[in-house]
Amino acid sequence: MTTDIPTKSPGTAAEPPPGHAPAPEGRPAHRGARRLLTRRDRITLAVMAGVPTVLHVILVWVTALASVALAFTTWDGIGFDAIRWVGLDNFRQLFEDNPQFWPAVQHNVVWFVVLILIPTPFGLFLAVQLDKRIRFSRVYQTAFFLPVVISMACIGFVWQLVYNPDTGLINSLLGTNRPGHYIDWIGDPKLNLWAVLVAASWRHTGYMMILYLAGLKSVDPSLREAAALDGANEWQTFRGVIFPTLRPTNTVVLVVTIIEALRAFDLVFVFNKGAQGTELLSILVTNNIIGESSRIGYGSAIAVVLLVISLVVIIPYLVATFRKERRT
Repeated sequence: MTTDIPTKSPGTAAEPPPGHAPAPEGRPAHRGARRLLTRRDRITLAVMAGVPTVLHVILVWVTALASVALAFTTWDGIGFDAIRWVGLDNFRQLFEDNPQFWPAVQHNVVWFVVLILIPTPFGLFLAVQLDKRIRFSRVYQTAFFLPVVISMACIGFVWQLVYNPDTGLINSLLGTNRPGHYIDWIGDPKLNLWAVLVAASWRHTGYMMILYLAGLKSVDPSLREAAALDGANEWQTFRGVIFPTLRPTNTVVLVVTIIEALRAFDLVFVFNKGAQGTELLSILVTNNIIGESSRIGYGSAIAVVLLVISLVVIIPYLVATFRKERRT
């Protein structure tokens, strides 16, 4: 008795061993992993990631370190030979002999207090209302967030028209746009800081609304359902259930508001260049570095003070964030 043994013809491919899928038709089987990125892709990624990184290092880190170094020198900006080491003299003069420094610090503190007490709660209120999925919610979100995407310089020009003593909207509504009855919202030292803060709050409200709306979207719906089953009304649910879960968002809001208060510059500069009662630390830096006197070392000392205040706020936030990521 003979057994027929199947033979492979020269033109047939060998069957793959068990457990291995056959190679797709029309594609040769490759040993080893196929390269996902071509040389052109790697060059493109290197350029896209490298150019912004180099610009960031040059424009942010190098300038920041140079500012720290120049804070201990005196220099008028003309020729590197004119740089003279003075140690802590700039800081001593800043804290003791500058009549504008402490008023500027006070104005920055007022800026922060106003932003945290008025537009921040109002932005939270808008976020809570828009989180209810009312009709045209996207339209309202866009309308309230629109000032955030507009340049602060443009906002300054718009509010200059609003505060114009002769043809401005506010004086027209109050009837104070006639000769002898003008209210100088920008030129009066008792009013101009508050007038600028109204414009800043108008923009900051939309920013806070988006941050809180993102936090509300991450709240577990079962918490609301459990509170409703317990008989809690809407205010009790928000106060006892929703708001405590917004603690991470509140931390971000606090840090963002402090940074906004410290870096406030362009809006004030457009209004009246930070004069007559609107002095801020950022304005003092600009006036000393690129002003008529060009005291680069002294202006850098003010910038270092701003940097230290910012780090005091940012570093604890970063430490808490990294600890939370490690725990999770």
